[in-house]
Amino acid sequence: MEEAAALPLSWVAMTALPPERRLAAIDVRPGAAMESQSGLQMLRPRIYGAYEEPSRPAGGARTRTGAIVMHPASNFMGHYLIAPLAERGVTCLGLNSRYAGNDTVLLMERVLQDLGAGVKFMRETLGCERVVLVGNSGGAALAAYYQAEAERFGAETMVDGDATQIVASDLPRVDGIALCAAHEGRSHLLLRWIDPSLVDEHDVLRVDRALDMYDAANGIDAAGTSASYGPEFLARFLAAQRARRDRIEARVRARLAELRSTPRAPRDEAFIVYRTHADPRCLDLALDANERRPGSVWGDARSVNDSANAMGRTTSLTAFLSQWSSASRAGGPENLARTTVPTLLLTYTADQSTFPSTRDAWLVAGGDRIRNVDIVGGDHYLVGRLDLQMRVADEIAAFAGTL
Repeated sequence: MEEAAALPLSWVAMTALPPERRLAAIDVRPGAAMESQSGLQMLRPRIYGAYEEPSRPAGGARTRTGAIVMHPASNFMGHYLIAPLAERGVTCLGLNSRYAGNDTVLLMERVLQDLGAGVKFMRETLGCERVVLVGNSGGAALAAYYQAEAERFGAETMVDGDATQIVASDLPRVDGIALCAAHEGRSHLLLRWIDPSLVDEHDVLRVDRALDMYDAANGIDAAGTSASYGPEFLARFLAAQRARRDRIEARVRARLAELRSTPRAPRDEAFIVYRTHADPRCLDLALDANERRPGSVWGDARSVNDSANAMGRTTSLTAFLSQWSSASRAGGPENLARTTVPTLLLTYTADQSTFPSTRDAWLVAGGDRIRNVDIVGGDHYLVGRLDLQMRVADEIAAFAGTL
């Protein structure tokens, strides 16, 4: 304390102010009935985020560059990149959609609208001249979908045909996209993760053992922690995954048509999709090989597959079409190919849920606009790897500086 008080006044005046995390509360237009169980949220729909601005000399100008890290359903207000990017001169907003923590009725088109409100907040409220979308994990496909629609708007309707009530001005363009541990999108995930062994959609216990990747007869070891699957099994397995997804999708469309042709019937309803975590790559490390350990990003893969709360477990008819179906418009590489902005891809080489084939799909889609950087040894969440978190922040900040 005494030493600080003795510093020359000119030095004190130039000392950077410490960054402070602030809450962003952004009004958005309402969506579907009972989109939230909160009456306050439905009466005044808002999305929330947390942001930090770079330290700057007292009275100095705000940063010219901003970044938004957002996921369709996960809470990113505590994301590990918020503070490091601010330390590197980039205002970073960890933004939540209106569906944070519950994707049962999530519509990807409505999440676009939420992200657009965040981009406007960065430009109009925080004064950022350049904005980068940081697509982490499931946020990668969202970032690509957003920019594709921002550049050439076409999202007038939902997949089920209802009007989105979105207009082009709701989706201002951004200047670049940074993708890290980037999934290809929710429809891609379900197709590769859905368990084809389930034979009764209403009974989680009824399975065809010949299609069960967790059955010892099909190549899994005695401990259930690793496997070596044969090509014949894998061919049957992948075909059966697509067949199950297609059966669910056909049933969804038929039920939705029935509801909408029935007077005074509801326009949507919820249902359960059991067993949605059965990717052979979780246990067979020779498939799409990288530096990962056996298992799921959430722990034991079989336990996740059987759990009451997993990816896509509880959904509605319209949400299934928008997020998980073959008709979903929110696929990542497909949308990235429609964009024109520079793109940075950060591949976490020990990721248990993105793989070399995932990286390659993004690279093909981005063409000469995309550059890949391997984050060697990084798992999906970079847990306990502060060094790698800082490396990712370095790469994104340097990329933002080139825009």
